[in-house]
Amino acid sequence: MKHAPKPTVKIYDTTLRDGNQAIGISLSLTDKLRIAEKLHELGVHYIEGGWPTPGNTVDLDFFKRARTSPFAAKVAVFGSTRRKGVSCAQDPLVQTMARQGCRIATIFGKSWDLHVREVIGASLEENLAMIGETVAYFKRRVDEVIYDAEHFFDGYRENPEYALKTLLAAREAGAGCVVLCDTNGGMLPAEFLSMYRDVRDRTRLPLGVHMHNDSGCAVANSLLAVAEGAVQVQGTINGLGERCGNANLCTIIAGLQLKRGYDILPADEMKQLTATARFVSDLVNIAPDIRQPYVGESAFSHKAGTHADGVRKVRRSFEHVPPESVGNKRTFVVSDQAGASTILERLAEFRPGSLDKKDQRVRAVLSRILAMEACGYQFEAADGSFELVAREILDNYREPFQVKGFRVIEEQRETGELFSEATIKIVEGKVFEHTAAEGDGPVNALDNALRKALIKLYPSLSTVKLEDFKVRVLDGKQGTGAKVRVLIGSSDGDDRWGTVGVSTNIIEASWLALVDSLKFKLMKDSIGRAKKRNSK
Repeated sequence: MKHAPKPTVKIYDTTLRDGNQAIGISLSLTDKLRIAEKLHELGVHYIEGGWPTPGNTVDLDFFKRARTSPFAAKVAVFGSTRRKGVSCAQDPLVQTMARQGCRIATIFGKSWDLHVREVIGASLEENLAMIGETVAYFKRRVDEVIYDAEHFFDGYRENPEYALKTLLAAREAGAGCVVLCDTNGGMLPAEFLSMYRDVRDRTRLPLGVHMHNDSGCAVANSLLAVAEGAVQVQGTINGLGERCGNANLCTIIAGLQLKRGYDILPADEMKQLTATARFVSDLVNIAPDIRQPYVGESAFSHKAGTHADGVRKVRRSFEHVPPESVGNKRTFVVSDQAGASTILERLAEFRPGSLDKKDQRVRAVLSRILAMEACGYQFEAADGSFELVAREILDNYREPFQVKGFRVIEEQRETGELFSEATIKIVEGKVFEHTAAEGDGPVNALDNALRKALIKLYPSLSTVKLEDFKVRVLDGKQGTGAKVRVLIGSSDGDDRWGTVGVSTNIIEASWLALVDSLKFKLMKDSIGRAKKRNSK
């Protein structure tokens, strides 16, 4: 028995406009262009470029550049209906929108009578005229007009008949899709579903939804809308947006395609979903949510030994979708809850197929890891330190250099400025290096001194950048004598890795993690060179 094909659902991305309204985010022109290119590669159907106003140079420049871009046909200009008492031809904001040369225009207007009367100070009839005239004005000038019914659900709750009139005014004037907006983000699924069905059945309009996440239900409500026939879903990458954010398109796209069978994106583009989410996080300078569904770093991580053992035997026993389907990857977390199965999976990442669960070396790695964790180490985010330990046992890995000692001087000068200087002694083979360097704090001084000594021997270390530095006090009851765990995140532009150090001395803990970071890079380079030699 063949199933009926799913109706078409279009994805409308508003990261460049609504996402840019999030606290702490201010996209530059270059940021906007790069994100738009990424969204185009991902395959979203609409890219809302922004709200151009006479003084908004970033958005004006974006639309100018977008006209000749590969994603030009997808770009929508966004703005409000004309103001009360002013025609579209006389409204400067409407005219600025019209000059952007976009083939798609998204117009928002008031659907809540409270806003009509008390926010914009118009009569209910005049508001209907503002909606109809503005949509009609753009319908004559662009290929497609989308109408966003702002605050629709709040308006429908208080005055349903008027809220419906605003939708009909937009549709009769030429809007191709009428979008119901939960602008305040307060709708819970049961009430949302009741209202949506009522509007759908009473109007028979092509509906879309634009949900905010103030009640934590934006994704759920968006998915319900599609199940009830919505033809368009608006949202942002990673759920960025005002207050608590918008509906997260990463979760929505994956849920619709992988769980409900909608053809949202081609399979190859779907595999770019994780990379797109992380790209946007990097560009807006917000740390990725590791627990984000589908695309988060922890979305397919397995920590408990029984979970890891189950996943090794049957992947779907503990995974709701294959991580590869969204471009993510499975990880096995090394922790005090880990067993031999977890260790084996982690080892298989760099020694595939060559080890067995009963191998004594696997047991030796597990014993070493558990002993280190008993001392306060944690390897969940320290894959670099884990691999160094494992290769020492499996491959008799030898350190490329030895640290013979270091010293750190902290001095507060008469000006009140703190001065940090580090001196280190390193031996590499028969080469002895005794080097000093200054820095912004003791750890930075140690980092600078270490690099100064090693880069002349290992030039590739110049590519290593410290991206993250975290300090955790393990037992606060011990006061200033407590053990601390330092986690360092590093990157060489191609790969990222984490390293960890533990000590009652924060400088020593930092030093241990720092040294591991550079040793991991050198080990990685050595393995890469060996593979090239073997392939010849």
